[in-house]
Amino acid sequence: MVSVRLRERVIGVVIVLLVVLAGIGWRRRKTARHVAELRQTATTGRERVFTEDDLEGLPTPVREYLATVMEEGQPYIDSVRLEQTGKLRPGGPTAAWKPFAATQYVTVEPPGFIWNASVSLGPFVSVRVRDQFHDWQGMASVSLFGIVPLETVDSSPELEEAELMRYLAEAVWYPTALLPTAGVEWEPIDDRTANATIENGDVEASLTFSFTEDGEVARVHADRYRRVDDGYESTPWSGYWRNYETRNGIRVPTEGAVVWHLPDGDMHAWQGRITTIQYDEF
Repeated sequence: MVSVRLRERVIGVVIVLLVVLAGIGWRRRKTARHVAELRQTATTGRERVFTEDDLEGLPTPVREYLATVMEEGQPYIDSVRLEQTGKLRPGGPTAAWKPFAATQYVTVEPPGFIWNASVSLGPFVSVRVRDQFHDWQGMASVSLFGIVPLETVDSSPELEEAELMRYLAEAVWYPTALLPTAGVEWEPIDDRTANATIENGDVEASLTFSFTEDGEVARVHADRYRRVDDGYESTPWSGYWRNYETRNGIRVPTEGAVVWHLPDGDMHAWQGRITTIQYDEF
C-alpha cells in the first residue's frame, strides 16, 4: 500500500514538472517571438556617428550632458539589450518590496521596448511581468510563473503615453536617442533643467530633465498616467539616476529609482541596477 502511494506521489510530481517545463518552453518561445517582432520593424545598421554638429542649438545643460557621456565618433545606437536586478512594489504604498530580475530589449527607430521581469513573491512563487511598447502601442501583463495569466492591460492613449515616457526617461542608457536627429525636441528651462518631447502621430511624451554640475542626468520628472483600479490617474512622477559608469564607451547610470508623488506622500515603486548592457547585439 505504501509503495502505491509513493508511486502516485512520484507520478504527480513528474506531471507537475512536465507542465512547468512545457510552460517555460512556451514562455521562452513567446518572448523570442515578441523580440523578433520588435526588431523586425526597427532600423538597424545605421552608419551615422555622433559629432559636435549634433549639439548645435541645444540648451546648454543638454549640450554639456551629451558631450560628457559620449565621445565624437560614437555610433548611433539602434538597439539595446540590458539586464537588471532590484526590487519593486507590485501594489500600493503599503505593499512589501519584492525582488526582481529582468531582461529588457529596446529599439530606437522607431522607439520600442520589451521589459520582461521575474518577480519573486515568496519561496517557490513568482510572477512574470511584461511591459511593452511596440508600433506606438503599449501593453502590460502579469502571469503566475509566466504561464497562468493574471492580468492583461491592453493599449490605450494613457498607456501609450506612459510607455513612451518610460522610453524617453530610460534613454540615458542609450543617449544617441536623445539627439534631435532621433526626434527629440529640447526646450531650455534654466541652467540645470530642460524639457524633452518626443511624438509620433497621436502619441506624445514630455519630460523635464535635471542635470548635475558634472554633466549627468540626475532626475527626470513629469505628470505620468498611473494605473488605479481599472483606470488611470495623472500623477507626479520622478525617475532618479546615479552611479554613472562607462559601458561600451558611453557613460550611463547603473542605478535608478522610480517615485510616485502621491497626495499622502511619496511612494517609492522601483529600485534597480543595471548588470549588463549591450548595444546592437540582439
